[in-house]
Amino acid sequence: MAVELDVFVGNTTIMDEEVYQLWLDGYTVNDAVKVRMEGGVMEECEASADVLLSDTMDQYRTFQMCERLLHSPAKLANQLLFQITPHRQAILIERYYAFDDAFVREVLGKKLSKGTKKDLDDISAKTGVTLKSCRRQFDNFKRVFKVVEELKGPLVENIRQHFLLSDKLGRDYAAIVFFANNRFETGKRKLQYLTFQDFAFCAGQLINNWTVGAVDNMVEDMDVDLDKEFLQELKELKILISDKDLLDQHKSLVCTALRGKTKAFNEMEANFKNLSRGLVNIAAKLTNTKDVRDFFIDLVEKFIEPCRSDRWTAADMRLYLTHYTNSAHILDTFKHQAVWDRYMGVIKSCIFKMYHD
Repeated sequence: MAVELDVFVGNTTIMDEEVYQLWLDGYTVNDAVKVRMEGGVMEECEASADVLLSDTMDQYRTFQMCERLLHSPAKLANQLLFQITPHRQAILIERYYAFDDAFVREVLGKKLSKGTKKDLDDISAKTGVTLKSCRRQFDNFKRVFKVVEELKGPLVENIRQHFLLSDKLGRDYAAIVFFANNRFETGKRKLQYLTFQDFAFCAGQLINNWTVGAVDNMVEDMDVDLDKEFLQELKELKILISDKDLLDQHKSLVCTALRGKTKAFNEMEANFKNLSRGLVNIAAKLTNTKDVRDFFIDLVEKFIEPCRSDRWTAADMRLYLTHYTNSAHILDTFKHQAVWDRYMGVIKSCIFKMYHD
């Protein structure tokens, strides 16, 4: 008996986003099948366990074959092996380079080397992120760092162009590269309350205002190195605390502006000199590599903690730093306004971001 069949053959690559996420999260095929079963996919598709296992294995194979292309995302658009729509390509790339905040928080500021890679077992156990996923994320950080290390021009733009990432993810990777290059200390107990996004915001401020690229965006070292000339100029700010008349005049101007505007006024007045010394000394020491690494620790110890112990609100902090910065412009004998503004603009933004529980 003759049987007529209509056969349709296509070569569009079918990818299930849920299975892709399970693969990225480091699930084995069997564990992924269990998750899919618990999600009710068998009832939804009227499929047997064998079919579900076969489908999951097939998808995992496809993802593994795509992975080498994802290492150089531009290749994904120019290859003919997998017929993937541009929209789906963008999703694959963005998710492949996405990372867990808990994981990145553990490696932020560390050298992206074999030594750190050896610690991934411990980081996996601490964060609950699978070891396979930790390795993917770490290798991604390292890959991006190596590619942009040699490039001129704006860091975020270079990352976005070479890895085809969204603006948000590109900025996050710029922060990771910047922290790895300058080896900022982020792991001390006093800094544990700060999230990756707190640090990423601060990195953006530093990149946009204190790097060589902030002055000239086509220089050799682009946006990963701090502007050494600017760091030298910061030493000139010491006059604000070494000249007693200038220190007293600055205090008088700030306290006059603050009086009657905050409940924390008495504490602000009593601590003015200590707080000013703290901020100016941070500036003056930034020519030393170790002091650059301790930048965030110093901000917390010398400014944020004293203010927190005096129970300043976020509004108090904003009010104080605004008047503290602006009052320096009225000091007759203080001649370093441009350096002061470039320094305090970043300091204010970082402290506002970091001042929380």
